[in-house]
Amino acid sequence: MLLGDFGRGLGVGPSCRNEQCCNESGEQERRGQVATEGAAECHGGRRFAAWLDLHYTDAVALLEISAAEERGDPLSPARLSERISLSSGATTALINRLEQAHHVVRTREHSDRRVITLHTTEHVGELASEYFGPLAERLDDMMANYSPEVLREFESFVVDLRNIMELRLRDESALPRPR
Repeated sequence: MLLGDFGRGLGVGPSCRNEQCCNESGEQERRGQVATEGAAECHGGRRFAAWLDLHYTDAVALLEISAAEERGDPLSPARLSERISLSSGATTALINRLEQAHHVVRTREHSDRRVITLHTTEHVGELASEYFGPLAERLDDMMANYSPEVLREFESFVVDLRNIMELRLRDESALPRPR
């Protein structure tokens, strides 16, 4: 998940106008904690990039490509460009770097052979397992403390949050640039 202005996207702080969610029950404080965790996740992405000896943007792109594959909807270079907010030329250079490092491949599996999709290599899966494996084990241990119902509810929240953020990013891309 791209988390640049995560807190602001949640309406944390003085810009929040939703009286219902900013009541005295501490909802605004909880959202602030979520925003702080989002910033920590962003920092974790930077560490992952450094561990791979990649530019941060390259690592974000790699994670986006991998996540799209997991959803069964591989990205084209154009869709990757939109997701990481780079020009087509900068995205092409980024994909070239990832290909040279044997992290991604471009394929033409669509019936229209002009359509290119991006896929991570097996090597990336091995690297991700090595890097994220210890975290996954800790998460499994932590999640064992919660009922399946609570975990489903949390998963639903995270999916809804991501969908809202993606809609906002799409809306934002249609806005005219400030002068």
